[in-house]
Amino acid sequence: MNTIIVTRHKGLVEWLAQQGITGQVISHVDDPSQIKRRVVYGILPFHLASQALAVVTVDMPGLKPEQKGVDISPAEMDAAGASLRAYIIRPLIYHSSISG
Repeated sequence: MNTIIVTRHKGLVEWLAQQGITGQVISHVDDPSQIKRRVVYGILPFHLASQALAVVTVDMPGLKPEQKGVDISPAEMDAAGASLRAYIIRPLIYHSSISG
């Protein structure tokens, strides 16, 4: 399976399914090998995101403050303007000369 969904929110999994997106659902990444060279839907810290083929987030510009961090329904996600945005994160070798 090439698609991993990283979330604790049932509403997000349902919304993604309505968009035709399914995959293995995990609540968090225990080991980078779980996501290495896979498309990941969810939020990851950069050091893990750089292991994924791509990371796809769900942007909801109309999300109300009281809806943040709680499980909302697919209909509520649509009302908040839910849309998908993909990112490819690649590590840059850090050299002290880069910082100026």
